[in-house]
Amino acid sequence: MLNDAQEAVHPAPIVVLPVVPDDPPYRVVEIKGEVAGTAHDMLDVIRLARQAELTHIDLDDPAVVRWIGGDQYKWVP
Repeated sequence: MLNDAQEAVHPAPIVVLPVVPDDPPYRVVEIKGEVAGTAHDMLDVIRLARQAELTHIDLDDPAVVRWIGGDQYKWVP
C-alpha cells in the first residue's frame, strides 16, 4: 500500500473518486490526471482504462488504482 508521500511521487494512473449520490449513483474516474468519465461499476472503470490505452488494469493494486471514498465494491452513497 502506498502512503501519502509515495502517492505524491508515484501517483496511480487511475483514480476513482467518491460516489456521487445521483440516480443511479456513479463515480468519476480520472486517468493520468484527466477526467476520463463516469463509472457505475467496476466494468466501467476497466472500459475507461482500456479506452485510455492502459493495459495493466489490476483493480486491487494500489499502484494502479487509487480508490477514494471506498473500494471497488462501494457504488452507493
